[in-house]
Amino acid sequence: MTSPRLSRGLAIAACGAAMLLTAAPTPAQESTRAISYADSFPIGSNGLCEAQILPPEAGAGLFDRSYAIVCRDAAAPVGKLWVQRNADLAEATTRLLPDADCQAANSDALPDLLGTGTSAACTDPEMGTRRVFAAGEMDGRLYAGEAITAYADAVRLGLVALAQDRLVEGNVEIPLTESDDAVAFARAQARALAEDALLAEAYRRSNSGDFAEAAEFFAETAAMAQGGDAVEARLNAALLQSNLGNYAEAARGFSSVRGEVSGSPVLARLLRNYEAIDALNADAPLVALEILERPLPSGTGSRDALEALEISDALASRLAAEQPGALDTVGGLTVLERAELLDGQTEYLKATALNLLGRGSAAESHLAAANVKLAGVRNGSVRSILWLRAQVLGELADLAEGRGDTGAVEAYHAQAIGLLETNYPNSPALLSSKAQWAAYLARSGETERALATYRELVGNVDGKPAAALSRLLVPFFDLLTDGGVAQDEAAADLFHASQLLQRPGLAQTQAVLARELSGGSDEASQLFRKAVNLRRSVEQLRNRIALIEGQAETDPMAAEQLLSQRATLQGLESEQLALQDRLAQYPRFRAVSDGRVTLEELQATLGTDEGYLKLATLEGAIFAVFATADSARAYRLDIDPEALEEEVDALRATIAYVEGGQTLTFPFDIERSRALYRSLFDPVDDQLASLRHLVFEPDGAMLRLPANLLVRDDDSVDRYIERITQGGDEYDFTGTNWLGRAVRISTAVSPSAFRDARNAPRSSAQHEYIGFGENTPLTEARGTAGTRSALAGGADCLWAPSIWDYPIRADELYTAARSLGAVGAEERILTGDRFTDTAVSAMKDLDEYRILHFATHGLVTAPQPECPPRPALLTSFGDAQSDGLLSFAEIFDLEIDADLVILSACDTAGAATLGASLEAGVAGGGFALDGLVRAFVGAGGRTVIASHWPVPDDYDATSRLVDGFFAADRGAELAEAMRRSQQALMDDSDTSHPFYWAAFAIVGDGAAPLHK
Repeated sequence: MTSPRLSRGLAIAACGAAMLLTAAPTPAQESTRAISYADSFPIGSNGLCEAQILPPEAGAGLFDRSYAIVCRDAAAPVGKLWVQRNADLAEATTRLLPDADCQAANSDALPDLLGTGTSAACTDPEMGTRRVFAAGEMDGRLYAGEAITAYADAVRLGLVALAQDRLVEGNVEIPLTESDDAVAFARAQARALAEDALLAEAYRRSNSGDFAEAAEFFAETAAMAQGGDAVEARLNAALLQSNLGNYAEAARGFSSVRGEVSGSPVLARLLRNYEAIDALNADAPLVALEILERPLPSGTGSRDALEALEISDALASRLAAEQPGALDTVGGLTVLERAELLDGQTEYLKATALNLLGRGSAAESHLAAANVKLAGVRNGSVRSILWLRAQVLGELADLAEGRGDTGAVEAYHAQAIGLLETNYPNSPALLSSKAQWAAYLARSGETERALATYRELVGNVDGKPAAALSRLLVPFFDLLTDGGVAQDEAAADLFHASQLLQRPGLAQTQAVLARELSGGSDEASQLFRKAVNLRRSVEQLRNRIALIEGQAETDPMAAEQLLSQRATLQGLESEQLALQDRLAQYPRFRAVSDGRVTLEELQATLGTDEGYLKLATLEGAIFAVFATADSARAYRLDIDPEALEEEVDALRATIAYVEGGQTLTFPFDIERSRALYRSLFDPVDDQLASLRHLVFEPDGAMLRLPANLLVRDDDSVDRYIERITQGGDEYDFTGTNWLGRAVRISTAVSPSAFRDARNAPRSSAQHEYIGFGENTPLTEARGTAGTRSALAGGADCLWAPSIWDYPIRADELYTAARSLGAVGAEERILTGDRFTDTAVSAMKDLDEYRILHFATHGLVTAPQPECPPRPALLTSFGDAQSDGLLSFAEIFDLEIDADLVILSACDTAGAATLGASLEAGVAGGGFALDGLVRAFVGAGGRTVIASHWPVPDDYDATSRLVDGFFAADRGAELAEAMRRSQQALMDDSDTSHPFYWAAFAIVGDGAAPLHK
């Protein structure tokens, strides 16, 4: 059962709290809880490694255990831990590592508490990887561990935890490439966990609010399990997509299992409740009530039918997953008991929906029924549903607040927080409960207590983004911006907390590139890049294996292919671990940071005439932080996220609108542009006027709209309207005071990304420029499409061949090369048959060019609405392996060392789907800028210039814009070169409409020089 992601409504009716008391451990007991009952436990306290139980080994005794050591960034387990009774210490090395070449050696991996144990330095006979082994005895048990040498800390802390049978503090220092990618780590953990423990661990993470991580465990369960367990995993995977805001994906998931749940009382209830939670997530409480009132399928609802069912071992372990020693102290839950818990959740969901509709009195009986049902199963001691009981306590607190009973409010919140601190420490669920308490303090006028509570919980998140924060932080940000907190202090707090909100995957990719470039182009950086690429290759192969596993059961050829792919995967995993061991020799790749930048650190990177404006889109509210080198302020925008979406959509519709495969443009809505400027920037308008360079970090809908086309004054609007009323050209916007007319603008996706882009060493490439474009048509007929976008979709999710028949002329490539002084042997322009996807992918010297320029069609939508979009650049066709497209994944695989990548094509600032991200072997996606921009950053591009809509070829607008950009004086900054070139088009009545000049955004640091 997974908690809904929804807002608090009105207080609902009370019921007695006494029945909600739990037999779960106290916080003091939690700190010493035995880990010998757990399927997995964290190694150390910095969240980088975990021990996961393995199936019993051949000849193992009843009380013997072994664990895989799984660490972040490692594609496979890095080592093992053992606990054995009646084992001989002298024979431990040869018995536990029979194939390794081991020599006795002193090792820090042997903890002091194991006394005179044994340690060894070993070599893996297949890969030659260095490994460490340590073993010792205590209280009649042998404790042993081994791992790749780079992970010796994990062996030592794991042995201490096992010997003391409790969690222990301590940091694990390991080689890291993507240290903040929690989802990728969860994927590795899921694949290392024993099959019979997967579903229980998936529920643990889901119940604690780690939705993205839980999705990986449920996906792995669905792939490995059969029958009801597989259906249950798919159901949960669908709900998690809803909890993450991916409602279309959730709907597809629910639809795929609807025909498979009718015979199961548990699965039928799960589907009912999960679809209701999905409706609540989407702010549709009436729909949720309708779903909850639907009768269950025949045979799944009556008590007699439930009592006749038998309990399975899998169900027993799953439902008691959160209880230490569950099978000893609680026992397996029956199907009837589980159905009772789900019916209790149903009552709670009904109460929540009614509460959201303002029908608190009607919700009272349902909340009381939820309380009775949840407390009635095993006297309320089932740890797996304590998260839900904490939510009920939160609803009771809301009710008590409505009655003015402050004592009861504090008691209910304290109980909820206590339950979660004991059972889900450091979880998003606990974060949510504490935030609800802080919000109550804020509403009660206890500002200082509220601020202190918010600051504590923000400080304890450890830099890990949590989806729920978009709702939970609104009261905190309101406190910071209502004038009661000093401006600099409020800005610093809001700036720090806002970095915990979900950001585009591009931010993670930029962080990886920054780590790679931290030492220039030395051997360590090259090794780091190789490790990143190899890790992606492992993920890509795993995804391909997942696609053919279902076919292998009935198709002998697929089964043979599956065996081959799995063997290849095993080799890649071993190679990746060996590379991680080599990488560990460089201390700079062992550093750990939560990725957040303080406001003071950001200000130190800004020049005296620069400003940074960060938007933070929360649930129902948008906030901003504006900072210069010596001042900062935070404020709440006078527009909410939904209204902003509508405004951006309406404004974009007057710029570029695709209909019937053709791009249309309309008279620009200058009044809406002016109103949007005021909504975003009015509080800092005076300061913007003095800036030379604005670094804009958009969020929400503004990720899809460049800020340069916003209008700065009312006079511009008045002049335009007057000109139109006198019969003037409605497409003529000359003289308009656009934000981009006087201010240079860069786009950032996170403060750390901007800082890293600014501090990154320049490219060491020997050559200045390489350009790609003017593909070879498939037919003799050549035409012009008017814009650099796909013209139409074809059947079966394939592009129509006609899209290759409208190549973009290479003129701008040659002009750019000449402007940069690249002539003769230095000039390299690939067009026609030389510009193919396979040829570009095969180039070994792309890292020798400082600027890469692509002038071609961009394919960022889908051939048909029902097809998944796969971002790509159109190329000529090459050999038999060519499809005439340079795809998202293929771009990621390129190895470049570029200061600048220019994508002079259609909507290259658009998003990539989750599927496209998986094909490339990376996590995340779905935001604007996560498509081709992210792919080129992943390939090694520091700054990318990309477009927000299909760029036009009419009036030679795009060629003129690019030509003007490259014609900038020596020493010109990127953003200044772009501003001047755009200004020239602004001042021409033919091209003054933003469609012609405003599409391009500089993603990175626009203050970097254009020329070498």
